[in-house]
Amino acid sequence: MINAFKSLTRAQRNAFLAAFSGWSLDAFDFFIFIFSLKAIGTEFHAGVAAVAEGIFLTLALRPVGALVFGWLAERYGRRPVLIANVLSFSLVEIASAFAPNLATLLALRALFGFAMGGEWGVGAALAFETLPARGRGFFSGLLQEGYAVGYLLASIAFATLFTHVGWRGMFLIGGAPALLALFISLAVEESPSWSRAPRARALSLADTFRSLRPHLALLLFLVVLMAAFNAFSHGSQDLYPTFLLAQRHFSAGATGLIAVVMNCGALAGGMCFGALSERIGRKRAIALAAALALPLIPLWVYSHAAIGLAIGGFLMQFMVQGAWGVVPAHLNELSPPAVRAILPGFAYQLGNLAMSKMGPIQAGLAAAHRGDYAGVLAWTIGVVAVALIALASFGPEARAAAL
Repeated sequence: MINAFKSLTRAQRNAFLAAFSGWSLDAFDFFIFIFSLKAIGTEFHAGVAAVAEGIFLTLALRPVGALVFGWLAERYGRRPVLIANVLSFSLVEIASAFAPNLATLLALRALFGFAMGGEWGVGAALAFETLPARGRGFFSGLLQEGYAVGYLLASIAFATLFTHVGWRGMFLIGGAPALLALFISLAVEESPSWSRAPRARALSLADTFRSLRPHLALLLFLVVLMAAFNAFSHGSQDLYPTFLLAQRHFSAGATGLIAVVMNCGALAGGMCFGALSERIGRKRAIALAAALALPLIPLWVYSHAAIGLAIGGFLMQFMVQGAWGVVPAHLNELSPPAVRAILPGFAYQLGNLAMSKMGPIQAGLAAAHRGDYAGVLAWTIGVVAVALIALASFGPEARAAAL
């Protein structure tokens, strides 16, 4: 890891750091809401399933954000659009702290989804168009696990601060990512690939749609693949804190600490399988991680002691995010240069849209089965892991393609 970073130039390190930090802080803001579902429901006299509609709205608006911010990045450059993107989701997060009722909060979560949808595609394009091809799998795993780092930071904040500041205070803390925009504006250079392609600056939105048209078959496959990926991650993460609080009756502190352990596993898994994909290929690494998740299900949700759930959570997220760690490199390698800021992020977020009802559906099923979150989580991951293995195995691959 140290040698990989030492081989980078200052411009490459800063570009990667900007993309990684943006994705981490984006996820931090998203998971603040996840941890606060029960508390928000209590204040607004609503059930968890009703508040979980905010998850659906966030995920549903992300494809729109991916398309709009991706188009802006093709037209005006990756760097300035990434700055605007970070500022957008930070300001919406702060506004969420002042929501007077659930309807207003849900509307703000939709706006947050729009802003969140643009960050991954623009940041990944900036990073991978700047980084060298060698070691791309490792950097892919590390970049994707910015999501796990964001979850980890939200877990620590929830465990240590929630009882003092409440859910509104957590959203105020979530405005801190705005400071990242200053770093990007001062230390990050524009993508060399975009700088050498002035024709991209003239793209209209109609031109952008026309440029996507020859790649519709690839887009469709990637959307289905990313739907499975998003079911894998959101299906294992979004209601897990609620499972710990409502079914295992753990405190906020214990729930936060288990989530910290889980996300340490996620971070390690993303880097390990990302690096492994350099040796065995992107598709095999994804399929292997998904297959290894299956025997972990009983330990992950049917343990009763905190230590068993922590170990199960660590290992499950090692595999879930291990598979995810291959995604940034895999999608960018498969995408043609003219639509690289749009196609990966748009496919990713359309997959999110397809699975955007996952949280409310899981919560509704658990409520219908006397609060059995464990059973719902177990069935979700069992089905999704098998689907992901099949999709990854039969899809295309372009490992080490020039970007």
